[in-house]
Amino acid sequence: MKNLMTSRFSLIAFGMVAALASAGAMAQATNPQDIPGHPRVSEVNQRLENQQDRIQAGVADGQLNAKQAARDEKQDANIAARESRDEAQHGGHLTKQEQKNLNKSLNKDSKRIHKQRTN
Repeated sequence: MKNLMTSRFSLIAFGMVAALASAGAMAQATNPQDIPGHPRVSEVNQRLENQQDRIQAGVADGQLNAKQAARDEKQDANIAARESRDEAQHGGHLTKQEQKNLNKSLNKDSKRIHKQRTN
């Protein structure tokens, strides 16, 4: 009888620990893009996401080869890293000048992607 009670309590304790662990994992799994941010940050992030979609569409259509896609993705990663550094310096925000600089780089990438996809 004592063994049965001990087993039952162990099973209940294990179930509670598993439930708590899965709740913690679900909380960490929330997408950071679901959290509303500063409008300038959101704009830059949306543009980066759009360019990633365009790169993937170009690869799927055969308009971009793997080397071109890798170069474009590397450039986008560099822009995202610059954005992260700028945000870290200003508490999660971008200044107008930082946004302007990032958009200038994004414009250059966008033109290159367009040119590659139309040739």
